[in-house]
Amino acid sequence: MNDLPLALVTGASRGIGAAIAHALAPTHRVLLGGRDAAALEALAADLPGSQAWPVELTDPAALATAAAEIGELDVLVHSAGIAGLGTVEQAGAKAWRDNFEVNVLAVAELTRLTLPALRAANGHVVVINSGAGQAARAGWGPYAASKFAARAFADALRAEEPALRVTSIYPGRTDTEMQQSIIAAEGGDYDPARFLRPDSVAMAVLAAVSASPEAHLTDLILRPR
Repeated sequence: MNDLPLALVTGASRGIGAAIAHALAPTHRVLLGGRDAAALEALAADLPGSQAWPVELTDPAALATAAAEIGELDVLVHSAGIAGLGTVEQAGAKAWRDNFEVNVLAVAELTRLTLPALRAANGHVVVINSGAGQAARAGWGPYAASKFAARAFADALRAEEPALRVTSIYPGRTDTEMQQSIIAAEGGDYDPARFLRPDSVAMAVLAAVSASPEAHLTDLILRPR
């Protein structure tokens, strides 16, 4: 088991992140990143070779300490995120800061801290973006802006680190707790049949990670049928 490649998945305690951890576990040792240590430990018990990696991504000191323990990293999946919505009129500075803190700054800092480990493995960075990272809509400004920034980050990283593979994945609406909160904020009725399943997003990650060495899947777009 120890000779398997190492993957780190943030936001692994639930939703898309947990689905990605399940998808990678048969072929990787998985570090399960997240805030909820109990949930991560429970998931690790179900995934042989995985390990809970509880850390607050917005705490630079804690993040640096945790990242320093990683010597070689084959896959880094940024799945943690928040979706703070609001119109330009309604959303104050805190809404914008909160979205950028988690969806951009934490992604950039964790990548920066693990770059030596990623370079050592000629690794792969996967950023779970959003349809909002390609087209902004009314009432979604703070979140969409953070996802546009995450897209720019991934593009810059790809250009700067040619030895790495960097993939942005843009799922449409997905059946998660976050989506339930969004639909509630929009005042709609929640129907999971209208949305992607987290497993479907995880399969897109697996496709990118398992592509043959000469194939670089830079951008993947998923939409509910």
